[in-house]
This record gives sequence, structure tokens and C-alpha cells, in this order.
Amino acid sequence: MKKTSLIISLLLVASLWMTTQAQPKQPTSNGYTTEYVELGRKTSLLYKPAVVSEKNAIGVVVMHSNDDYLGFPANSELSKRGYTVLATVPAEGDIMDEKILNIKRAVEYLRNMPGINKVLLLGHSGGATVMTAYQMLAEQGVDVLKTKIFSDYTANLANLPKADGMLLLDANYGNAVMRLISLDPNIHSNGKGNGNSNTLDLASPDNGYNANGVSHYSDEFVKKYIDAQASRLADLTKVAEQRFQLVKQGKGDYTDDEPFIVAGANQIRPFNKLFPQDLRLLSHTKKAWPLVHGDGSVTTEIILSVRAPMRADAKSDKFSASMVTTVRGFLSACAIRVTDKFMIREDGFEGIDWTSNINNPIGNSEGITVPVLMMGMTGSWEYLAAEHIYNHIGSKDKSMAFVEGASHMFFADRDAEKFNNTKYGDTTTALFNYVDKWLSQPGRFLPNK
Repeated sequence: MKKTSLIISLLLVASLWMTTQAQPKQPTSNGYTTEYVELGRKTSLLYKPAVVSEKNAIGVVVMHSNDDYLGFPANSELSKRGYTVLATVPAEGDIMDEKILNIKRAVEYLRNMPGINKVLLLGHSGGATVMTAYQMLAEQGVDVLKTKIFSDYTANLANLPKADGMLLLDANYGNAVMRLISLDPNIHSNGKGNGNSNTLDLASPDNGYNANGVSHYSDEFVKKYIDAQASRLADLTKVAEQRFQLVKQGKGDYTDDEPFIVAGANQIRPFNKLFPQDLRLLSHTKKAWPLVHGDGSVTTEIILSVRAPMRADAKSDKFSASMVTTVRGFLSACAIRVTDKFMIREDGFEGIDWTSNINNPIGNSEGITVPVLMMGMTGSWEYLAAEHIYNHIGSKDKSMAFVEGASHMFFADRDAEKFNNTKYGDTTTALFNYVDKWLSQPGRFLPNK
């Protein structure tokens, strides 16, 4: 009897647990509900507005290139303003086609969802790389891959369902370019992080470094540094191509791919080089654009960076400073071509062949024609990518604005506020109110009134 009671109790607990898991979370005070959705092998989170409006018919797919964005701020901010948002987790690793197929499943899910009339893609940071690659392939077809450095992608990339528009919020310059400008040029043995020369020392006062403030590197030093980075990337690409050909010929270490470890190649924020220390670099736009302030007001002006300087403390001797990938992953996500005119300036980059691979939103945007809104955050050094994208994109309906003092994750950048002795206000609300106004303009995605 006791055994039977125990079994019944366990069954009741299990039933209660399953019921709880099956029910959507309902933070109705926040203006939306959430529920888990299975897209193939990837879990996704559907944000559904609590208030019924015509904006509910606009579905937005959110995905980063590498990180879990199920709780990304844009999800709730857009949903509580009336939009349906599907956030999904990207495929692991660096191979682009697997990530693109993640996006495909999310687009198809929203297309088949009752009440959804338009589907948009939201790309933030490295997510802009994969989102623009998807849309470019959906609009232009897989034949565009024939002109790229790397084109060995699955045939499943053919006939991707097109999105109706895009939101590119603080897109970076592309995963390949971010990797390029994060490479340690002092490393000569690609699989070894210590014992290398340090002839191009970012942390040397003789080269213009200021550990307690803003550094100022000479144009000559900057050119030597980035030329060495470009040379190292070219060497890495050549090695990866050679190894991949051996794999395809059945002469590699494995039959499908090979591990590829690159010392001093981590691309996250602490490992970006030159411009985080020297605020002269990537410091202003070429032209005047709308600038959204924390109180919601908008002015039009040359957009200045307000970011604070960073110390050059990141070292390459730790394994955490390396990139751990495969030869195919490296070619897919990192290989890009630069010319001998490669240079980083106050208002952007020069000498990059943006269309040489699909691992950057700037080159991809040339094959995109749907309406696109680009937003840059001036507390983040990625913000100038928006102007590069705007100048390349094929869309006739294209808009761009910047948010004063916003960090890469949209809230007011605390370091920038301290550095500039000011407050930037509620930048998150100002940003998404601006996005909402663009999305809901009659005739763009909603019917004309």
C-alpha cells in the first residue's frame, strides 16, 4: 500500500512538472508571454504580445552567430510594443551553412504561424553576419557563392524563404573583420601562444600607448600593425585551404574536417586591437545622420563616438586568447581578402574586399533589396559599421540612425558616461521606440491607412 501511494505521489509530481513545463511563462505585466518552441534540434523561445493589434502580424526572427539570444533585450522590447518575436539558438561552431539553416527553420515557423503576414530578421553584432548572409542567399541564390573565397556549403542553402525586411542593430563589421582586427600580429607559430616576439607592442609608451588614458598611435605604427594582421590572416587562410583540400582528397587527419587552433585570435571585446585604445580611430561618421538621444529627441549631425578607452591588457599566452575551430569553420567564418590599401581611419576601414566571402554584413548587403533599418550605438565601437552597410546595401527603402551613448547591448554605456562626465538617459527605450516607429510606418509592413 505504501509502495502504491509512493508511486501515485511520484506520478502526481511528474504530472505537475510536465504541466508546468508545457505552459508558457506569463509575465503579463510586461506586455508579453513566452513559450518554448522546438525547431529541429534547437530550442527557441516565442515572445507573443499580450495586447492584440495589427503589429502582431509582424514576426521577427532573432539569432546571434554564436551566442544564446533567447533572453536578448530586443525580444521583450519588441514584443511588448506589439510584435511577435521568435528567438533561436545558433548551431555550434563556425560553419555558416548550419547557422543559416537555423534561420531557415525559424522563418518557416513564422510563415506557417496563423496571423503572421510579414517576417523580418534581426541581426545584432555578429548576428548581422549570419542574418545578412541568409537574406543575400535567399534573394540572390547560391550561385553568388561561386565568387567567394569559400563556397563549400550544403545544397540545402538553395531556395531559402525570403524575409520581408531586416533590423541591423549595432551590427559589427563582420565576423571575419572582427577576427582580423583582433589577431595578434606578433605570433609566428599559429598554434603557440607564448614565446613569440613582441616587435609590434600595443602596450609600449614608445608606440603611443597610455595606460591611464587615451593612447595615440602614429599612422605609421597603425599601418605596420594592421599590415602584419592582414599578412597573418592571409597565411592562416592559405594553411586552412591546403588542409581542407587534403581532407577532400582523403589525405587529411579526418574524413570530413580537421581541428584548427589559432593562437592570439580571440575576437571578443578585450582582444580587439588599436581602436579600443586610440579613440581617434573609428571616431566619427562620414556624413550627418539622425542621432537619437536618451530622452527620445532626435537631431541630425555628424555622429561622434563617445566610447571610453580600453587598456591593452589582453595577452596571447593564454589558451583562452586563442580561436578553437576547424579548417572548414575558419574558411567559412574568418577568411576575407584585403588589399595593400588596407587601413583603419577615423571614419572607417579602407582596402577590404567586402564581397570576397559571406562572413560580413557589408558585402552581403549588396545583394539585399528588402527594407532595412540600421542602428548604431555610439558608446560601442561597432557603431560605424552601420554607415558602411548603408553605403553598400541594395535596398531602396533603407534607413539609419544612431543612439547617443548607448552600449553594444543598448543600455547607456556606464564607462562612456564616466569618461565624458555625463548621463545618456534611457537609451534602450529611446532605441526601441525609434525602431517601433519605423516598423509601424503604414505601407512598409502594415497596410496603408
